Amino acid sequence: MARILIVDDALFMRQVLTTIFITEGHEVCGDASNAKDGVEKYKTLKPDLVTMDIVMPMMEELDGIGAVKEITKFDPKAKILIISAMSQQALVVEAIRLGAKEFLNKPVNPDRLKDAVRKILANP
Repeated sequence: MARILIVDDALFMRQVLTTIFITEGHEVCGDASNAKDGVEKYKTLKPDLVTMDIVMPMMEELDGIGAVKEITKFDPKAKILIISAMSQQALVVEAIRLGAKEFLNKPVNPDRLKDAVRKILANP
């Protein structure tokens, strides 16, 4: 299965996602509580998929949108799934424009999450 990096400022959300992914047979190779650490861990761990929150505390002017931009600059083929409580259309459109593959609202529905991950991983 896939190696997944989870980037979310909420510990509870990282734990929920970890449980879902492990149950599905995936490996959670790392997690990060802010965008800057998420980008650095992506570069080090080179996961198959990243889940990214959009709205997180700013660390050196980098939020979830900025992290998507940095990750896709480093790896244009990166597979990024946005999972955020912010369903503002402009943010979603910007994340997709920058290279995110899919968007899910919080609270995340486990079945929709599993479907989104399968869909993203199936596309080269």
